[in-house]
Amino acid sequence: MPDTSQAPKTFPAPKDQRLRDLADCIRFLSMDAVQQAKSGHPGMPMGMADIAAVLFSEFLKFDAADPYWFDRDRFVISNGHGSMLLYSLLYLTGYKDMTIEEIKRFRQIDSRTAGHPEYRHATGIETTTGPLGQGIANSVGLALGERIMNASFGDNLVNHHTYVFLGDGCLMEGISHEAISLAGHLKLGKLIAFWDDNSISIDGATSLAESDDHPARFRAANWHVQQIDGHDTDAIRAAIIEAQKVTDRPSMIACKTIIGFGFPTRAGTQKAHSDAPGEDEIAGARKILGWASPPFEIPEALLNDWRKIGAKGGPARMAWAVRVQTASPDKRDDFERRMNGELPSGWRAAIAAAKQELSGSEKDLATRQASGIVLNHLFDAIPELLGGSADLTPSNNTKAKNQVEIKPGEYGGSYLHYGVREHGMAAAMNGLALHGGLIPYGGTFLTFSDYCRPAIRLAAIMEVRSIFVMTHDSIGLGEDGPTHQPIEHLSALRAIPRLAVYRPGDPIETAECWEAIMDAPRQAALIALSRQPMPLLRRGPSDENRSARGAYVLQEAEGGERQLTILASGSELNLAVEARSVLQDEGIRTAVVSMPCRLLFEKQDAAYKKSVLGGSRARVAVEAAVRDSWDRYLGLDGVFVGMHEFGASGKIDDVYTKFDITTDAVIRAGREVAGKQA
Repeated sequence: MPDTSQAPKTFPAPKDQRLRDLADCIRFLSMDAVQQAKSGHPGMPMGMADIAAVLFSEFLKFDAADPYWFDRDRFVISNGHGSMLLYSLLYLTGYKDMTIEEIKRFRQIDSRTAGHPEYRHATGIETTTGPLGQGIANSVGLALGERIMNASFGDNLVNHHTYVFLGDGCLMEGISHEAISLAGHLKLGKLIAFWDDNSISIDGATSLAESDDHPARFRAANWHVQQIDGHDTDAIRAAIIEAQKVTDRPSMIACKTIIGFGFPTRAGTQKAHSDAPGEDEIAGARKILGWASPPFEIPEALLNDWRKIGAKGGPARMAWAVRVQTASPDKRDDFERRMNGELPSGWRAAIAAAKQELSGSEKDLATRQASGIVLNHLFDAIPELLGGSADLTPSNNTKAKNQVEIKPGEYGGSYLHYGVREHGMAAAMNGLALHGGLIPYGGTFLTFSDYCRPAIRLAAIMEVRSIFVMTHDSIGLGEDGPTHQPIEHLSALRAIPRLAVYRPGDPIETAECWEAIMDAPRQAALIALSRQPMPLLRRGPSDENRSARGAYVLQEAEGGERQLTILASGSELNLAVEARSVLQDEGIRTAVVSMPCRLLFEKQDAAYKKSVLGGSRARVAVEAAVRDSWDRYLGLDGVFVGMHEFGASGKIDDVYTKFDITTDAVIRAGREVAGKQA
């Protein structure tokens, strides 16, 4: 194991003093901000500063005056703990909302400079990163989005690179394997990754935990690979030029760096990673690097140089804007509509057509099948829909009949085979949503939402419209048994703030849920769909979207004031309907409430919620999952019919019977709770 207790005694001399000075601006802003906050991660910004200086000053296509210019290059730091590198760059290049005061407020409440980059906290932050590996997977989605949009609109309107910084931790995380493999397979030539190869982790040398040959891994995944000194600006420049020439493979540039470059005693050690350096260490760095300015002050000449870098993309942006305006009217209108996140006019007619088709069906349909029918109509109306599945396309019903498959080097399609890469798929979908111009949805089984969960959570944090299609949503998948039967997943997913979890109870509700999803451009959504067939509970044409309010009274009590309310979602909604019929005949005035989306229901006013839930404390909830997410509606007196343990392998009806999730069980529960309130 290498000795990491002693820092390098000297640092390599600069090949280009101007670039070293530009890089030192990043270094000293980063160490000063971390020191003032008494927390942070100065090591990565100081180690990667030379690479950032070359990339931003000579290659990155951007304009600080117009941060969301569509054809800008995308820049992501996957090792998001090094956020001060990004914040320093945004301040130095002149992004208006990243002031020196925000730099001084690093990691403070309500600042734009959170501990890790947060999407929309400041302009110029392309994605929320922090959980290691998410950023590289987001970047795969960003790069894929560029290629797909390019296939539709051509080089004149869409032609940019995606650059990503990543660290040793990103490459240790399993998601990196999925993302790197997918990018190599798809031949994403405009994706360029810079690996911060500093051989240090929080615990010490990376050799404590790994001995991987990462360049060999990237090569095996069909990446173009170069290995350079990350402090040699000539080598950095040459490597980027070479990477940009490669069009049939993504590129990885392994940059050998010194973590905490410039620190007199901490550089090259784990102490440089995440600790506040201390005043003495910063003073030593100022002496070593010849930096005379006080904390948070950038010499005027250097700040002017950086501001010129921030403005250099202006002419390219304006030339692009002219190309947009001079494009053919049809192309221009469609492009601008997509850039603005607007859906095509008349898309609701597709929902109406799907509801009409579903309403006319004479057979029971699984909601996964109903979802497939809806997608057939939606895709024809909304061409920016980008579908996919983690090797479960026939089971998820995610491929519309007119969708063309994307293939390596061929990006004109709208359906992607992600392979068995649930985690990578979900994170890449976030990148696709962030890129703009596309609406990604991707499928797997609900039980595998566990693999997707970190990316689902980030989609909810960022409020981007990533649509997670999760089928086989209960013990109703039968023979596959408890490993595949999602028991706790609905409650766990409903616990994620801002995530709209839909579980439609029949084919018509399925169409309505899709309409609600498409209606919310800044809403991450998950739709849970059944494997088993379900009866159509609502028939007849209707333009009203009853599911859009999250819950509604499917059947009201008859014969007087409501005595009992049965709450249900998904495949168990039919059990509630059947039980109500019996209870009504017994003289218990019973209503059935369908609850396809808790999040939407909680947004309704108090009067509406009271009208749906009713005034009686006699309530029963039925769902083939655990109780947890139902308690707020059941109260102390309610009864739950559902799962209290893991499932079992067997035929669907037998599994439901074994766990007593039946019409009879709902009837018994209804009698019990209504009797207590009598």
